[in-house]
Amino acid sequence: MAKEKPLWRCCAFRLCLLSAALLFCLQLTLELRRSWSSRDSEGQAGLPSSSSLPGGPDAPALRQLLPGVHPPPGVHLPPGHSWPPAASRRQVTYLRSSRRGEAELGSPEGSHHKKFRWHIDLQPWASPSQSLNEEAMRFLKYIGTTQISCNHLVPSGLMSDSGSTKKPWSICLDERFSLAHQIQNKRCRLYSLGLGNEDTHFELSMASDGCEVHRFDPSIKSAHVQESQHLWFHRLSIDWRDPHPAIAVHKLHSNTKKLGTILNEFGHNKIDVLKADLESAEWKILENLILEGVLEQIGQLVFEIHLHWPGFEIGGNDSSVVRFWYSLLKELELKDFRLFHTYKDLSKPQLFLKKELFNASSCYILSWVNMRWK
Repeated sequence: MAKEKPLWRCCAFRLCLLSAALLFCLQLTLELRRSWSSRDSEGQAGLPSSSSLPGGPDAPALRQLLPGVHPPPGVHLPPGHSWPPAASRRQVTYLRSSRRGEAELGSPEGSHHKKFRWHIDLQPWASPSQSLNEEAMRFLKYIGTTQISCNHLVPSGLMSDSGSTKKPWSICLDERFSLAHQIQNKRCRLYSLGLGNEDTHFELSMASDGCEVHRFDPSIKSAHVQESQHLWFHRLSIDWRDPHPAIAVHKLHSNTKKLGTILNEFGHNKIDVLKADLESAEWKILENLILEGVLEQIGQLVFEIHLHWPGFEIGGNDSSVVRFWYSLLKELELKDFRLFHTYKDLSKPQLFLKKELFNASSCYILSWVNMRWK
């Protein structure tokens, strides 16, 4: 008869198997936790916050007007205009880069990156004395001198029924630039930024030529109105910053946004003409367009600039203010924008930083063309 194994040997064997199984499970759990933790940290670093996602409080109304979501009957949509589905819209995330003062614009597709800056580069002083006189003379000479000639300047100035001259919002239709071709093929797009200005002859003219025209004005009654086949009015004010998320969530209608944010939400990749009459907000908005790289999406700029005071959130003494103005315009030149038309408005007070100096008007209209635009 075979001899039976001692009981203690069986217990020891089972205990070893159980210990090995426990050690294996513990090691597997630790590895899974490390993997999950790594994925979570990467996801949080690359995803935008909910406040930065397109589709704010006015998004439902906007989708009623813009194509891609079956607009209501009777609403005509601009050719080639499509509203991308929510899952594929471009989302903007600010990421601080390894170099101080820069950030990157990341898109889900990862097709390209834009460098973001925190401040513009100030030009050297006009003279070692840093005097207002020297700064003003340099600046006024700069805005009064065109950098390129335009053979087909439109319009050069329009007369109203009352006989008064309306503001010349001049664009260049030379063949070397694409705007004339875009208008001819009904594929141009105009953004008009204003603050309650009733002078819309330029917008109406461009819309009648077949351009897709978007007028942004916080004073209109409805959030989004289609005025005609090619003309839209939006109750939006263009700012150099987006509303703080903690404040925006308490508002039913947020009507202040950056231009780059609006381009993302509308699904627009380019603007053939950007017209702006912003009553001294133009300096900070122009700075924002430069810092965030939005200028690359614009073909021609037509800006009314105001010189009777520094402008919103622009500090320093008078000499520093003029140096800042000049530096902004030089940034346009570095981006290959060239001044082709300048208009001195003699109907406005002849003031320069609240002083009657330098034979300067308080208001000028300047037009630039993007030499890289195709």
